[in-house]
Amino acid sequence: MCTTEFIAYAKMQPQFAAQNAELLGLSIDSNYSHLAWVYAIYLSIGIQIPFPVVADRTGEIARLYGMIAPETSQQETVRNVYIIDPNQIIRAILIYPITNGRNIPEILRLLTALQTTDREHVLTPANWEPGQPVLVPAPQTYQELLARQANPQAQGLSCEEWYWCYKGLPPVDESGKSIHTE
Repeated sequence: MCTTEFIAYAKMQPQFAAQNAELLGLSIDSNYSHLAWVYAIYLSIGIQIPFPVVADRTGEIARLYGMIAPETSQQETVRNVYIIDPNQIIRAILIYPITNGRNIPEILRLLTALQTTDREHVLTPANWEPGQPVLVPAPQTYQELLARQANPQAQGLSCEEWYWCYKGLPPVDESGKSIHTE
């Protein structure tokens, strides 16, 4: 993680926390280097880094997660992002080259998309942003297909084809729970 990423994550940490997500940094630098780095950020721009940074001096964790790119460096990690769910299952891996910083709003959007699809049992289409319509899974049986075709509007659907249907979602609170409006 470079300094600009530390700062960007720190600024967006409340949004991750609102989605019940914990941030964790990993670096092959020493703990003393991390302390100096975090303190230098605070001294220079006044931002506190609100998440832990693990010192992986041997690179054991980085190797375990495939974060060393031997074609570019034997000692530097690539900029990986892992979204790990509460069941400790890796749900998404984003890999950025050493030369390019992470897009923190995109990481938050992906987290939101994963939580939305889990909670609502839907799919998110290309370029989906929170609050936009989502896709519903295609019917699994011929009877479900006929029911969908007969009256998609009654099911709250807007369909391009029988397998390609959108629906809006109810608004959600900060914890991701649906807000039912009358």
